[in-house]
Amino acid sequence: MNAQNCQMFCGQCEQTAKGTGCTIMGVCGKNPDVAALQDLLIYSLKGLSHLVISAQKNGIKVSNSELLLIVESLFATVTNVDFSQENIAVLIGKICETRDEIKTKIQASNIKLGDLPEASTFILSGSINDMIEQGHIYSILDKAEVNHDIQSLKNTLLYGIKGIAAYIDHASILGKEDSAVYTFLTKALANMLRYDLSIDEWLALIMECGKINLRAMELLDQAHTSHYGNPIPTVVGLGAKKGKAILISGHDLRDLELLLKQTEGKDIEIYTHGEMLPAHGYPELKKYKHLCGHYGTAWQNQYKEFSAFPGSILMTTNCIQKPADSYKERIFTTGLVEWPGIEHIDNNKDFSKIINKAQSLPGFMADTTNGTVMVGFAHNAVLGIAGKIIDLVKQGKIKHFFLVAGCDGAKPGRNYYTEFVEQVPNNCIVLTLACGKFRFFDKQLGDIEGIPRLIDIGQCNDAYSAIQIAVALASAFNCEVNELPLSLVLSWYEQKAVAILLTLLSLGIKNIRLGPSLPAFITPNVLNILIEKFNIQPITTPGNDLAAILQEK
Repeated sequence: MNAQNCQMFCGQCEQTAKGTGCTIMGVCGKNPDVAALQDLLIYSLKGLSHLVISAQKNGIKVSNSELLLIVESLFATVTNVDFSQENIAVLIGKICETRDEIKTKIQASNIKLGDLPEASTFILSGSINDMIEQGHIYSILDKAEVNHDIQSLKNTLLYGIKGIAAYIDHASILGKEDSAVYTFLTKALANMLRYDLSIDEWLALIMECGKINLRAMELLDQAHTSHYGNPIPTVVGLGAKKGKAILISGHDLRDLELLLKQTEGKDIEIYTHGEMLPAHGYPELKKYKHLCGHYGTAWQNQYKEFSAFPGSILMTTNCIQKPADSYKERIFTTGLVEWPGIEHIDNNKDFSKIINKAQSLPGFMADTTNGTVMVGFAHNAVLGIAGKIIDLVKQGKIKHFFLVAGCDGAKPGRNYYTEFVEQVPNNCIVLTLACGKFRFFDKQLGDIEGIPRLIDIGQCNDAYSAIQIAVALASAFNCEVNELPLSLVLSWYEQKAVAILLTLLSLGIKNIRLGPSLPAFITPNVLNILIEKFNIQPITTPGNDLAAILQEK
């Protein structure tokens, strides 16, 4: 697409306009000015990364705080995270300042830098309006890249490392880091400035991205379990308790922990929303008696659900939509997520304003019941009953496993996943994770001799658990993962899902069914390569896909 013919261009999410790219206004609510600033931020990151690599090659230390700035900046550009022009401009300033400091250190060491890319040398404009103009110049649509397939692979890599950044940001907050992850992020960003790599070399980088994302997810798993214990199967109520209430959405367990600590003894019930549901399975979080239950479903339903919630709301990490007038005075953001005009809680994590707002609101007027769901089946819990599962498979009582997982969204076609799960035969198990499960998370599918037929592994952040379960089952049956009676039926929306898909492909997992539509940033030629190598397939209809899967296996 010609960048000169559009006010903006963004095609990184599944709901992008017309299935090709948002060119006037982001479907997510991102305006052209924010899009331009995000493009400039990414361009600045490429220039910084080029210099980081030069510095490290020559023995000049780059601090973890400087590398974490790269992580935070990438995460800020993930769909539904940061919509604040001012905040993105601040990040751009920090990146360019860090870039120039590293450049000065290299030059002071009498190291010849050679010809630097423009991303490492351009002079940042002083005002936000001027930065926006620069963002239009240094667009995500790289005018110098004439090969559309390579541009597709570059974008795939970019969106993959954005997903990695989301996971590693969560892990680093809880003290888990790995220099290998930072090394790859800078390598990937710097290589995006190159025009001399072949399609095969870009494919190799994308597979490396998948492997690094596995490490990032492992770090996050370690961070969560070391702080909060291994999740245990837990029944979670979907109703409400009379009294004052706070709703927490997003993904950040640390924010939930701090909120629980700060609300102890204040007669306020804490409810999870969206991807915070799995928090109820962690022993160190569920010990708080005022962690009351779960309210609502997935991120795209927040207009209706937040409007109806009678308390204050805390939005962590990603998945925010433009707040409606009905609740914009009682929603707060923290971490990297921001929306203009909405009060942001900075890194001191003082939630007193949220608490005070909740105390001023009516809360729930009566106890209500709305059923229950079961959470807490992360890899430790599932592998604890692996022996029984294996016996049931050998006895023919469990015929097949389906991992029906991924992101939810508002685009038509996602009812496919509900219908698919409803049609899964009674002798099969459905594993699920991420917010895509809210299409069917409260379905009562029963059990097979005590093994639930619907097993909730956790957040999108917990895809590592699903991989560990698959690897363990393959080991038990002395076969490859692709030979297991296991099929992956995935939904995607944003860049964390891209990173997870690349991880699965890097592990050699084939025959993945993906929907509700295929990524707009994948060209037909690149798609054909992925089909040839991995037999990725678009979803069709639940009945047809189920029949084909069970016949294949």
